Amino acid sequence: MPIYHKLGKIPHKRHVQFRKENGDLYYEQLFGTIGFDGMSTNMYHEHRPTQVKEIKGQYDVAPKIAKSNNIQSYRLRGFQVEPQDDFLESRKIVLTNSDCHIVLAAPKKSTTDYFYKNTDSDEVIFIHKGTGKLRTMLGNLDFKYGDYLVIPRGMIYKIDFDTEDNRLFIVESHRPVYTPKRYRNWFGQLLEHSPFCERDIRRPEELETNDEKGDFLIKIKKRDEIFDMVYATHPFDVVGYDGYNYPYAFSIHDFEPITGRIHLPPPIHQTFETDAFVICSFVPRLYDYHPQSIPAPYNHSNIDSDEVLYYVDGDFMSRNDIEAGHISLHPAGIPHGPHPGAVERSIGKKETLELAVMVDTFKPLMVTEDAMKIADEKYYQSWLD
Repeated sequence: MPIYHKLGKIPHKRHVQFRKENGDLYYEQLFGTIGFDGMSTNMYHEHRPTQVKEIKGQYDVAPKIAKSNNIQSYRLRGFQVEPQDDFLESRKIVLTNSDCHIVLAAPKKSTTDYFYKNTDSDEVIFIHKGTGKLRTMLGNLDFKYGDYLVIPRGMIYKIDFDTEDNRLFIVESHRPVYTPKRYRNWFGQLLEHSPFCERDIRRPEELETNDEKGDFLIKIKKRDEIFDMVYATHPFDVVGYDGYNYPYAFSIHDFEPITGRIHLPPPIHQTFETDAFVICSFVPRLYDYHPQSIPAPYNHSNIDSDEVLYYVDGDFMSRNDIEAGHISLHPAGIPHGPHPGAVERSIGKKETLELAVMVDTFKPLMVTEDAMKIADEKYYQSWLD
């Protein structure tokens, strides 16, 4: 997210001496992306961030594939994913390709015994149920229903939940996550026609600085394995930082819908993008206002991408028998459109109150065994008259 941010204490220049009151040096770390060419942040630690005491082992968390080449439309009943105490164990990859994992999670407990770092992926965590605090080495963010938490790869974090009733929809992206480029000028500023602006982006404002030595377990994800690494100092020991690479939050309720006289295509709902997929937000909005408009979407062919729609709340006007927490998968290679009766029902309606998150991938998605446990295998027949 190209907004400069500064928090805590930093020296007047990069890569110069920055000393504590007792004369000892703080330890600088560049937290960057795409080599030295992408967004980066310079942070300053109480201790060297390189002190690994022990690598205790590693274990596999790769998804088990049920269908590697899929052309069948599916409905997944997301709320049938059983809650689990542990944050990482609760994460169930339901759809995947070489660019991303799409994950459902129902964690009951906060992460108290370890820290977590995903070195493979930027994470976009959508909060469907639950409130709490995302705690990171670059500061904390409170979250609630409807928030997207965007966590850059390599970020060390914990997540604290206020209750045990939590539902998350997560996209792990192997490609960097950005705001849509058509909504930005050449400086990176969001333009006037963008459906959200910098005022809507919540940046960390609370920085934890822990000057502690000991044994600190960090679970690190790399290439679909978790490594248990013990560090000699507390990973949240940053006294200050500045730059462009940090976690942030954006609420789906702050997305301002774009509408028109006739039905507009899904890219108007785009919220985030990578070079491999996009994420869109469908929010309550006025319908098209041409006197002969059909508010329901037209049938269209999925030739270039798989479409995943996660239903959050409200009345999903183009679908029959869809509930909150359901996921629809409409794969590339076949057309899809409104369910029978949806077009007729939409005519004359003035607004929709639906809330949903869409992920369109440019490579086909594989369906996992965890997905098949909650799948409606007859969904593809639901367009029959």
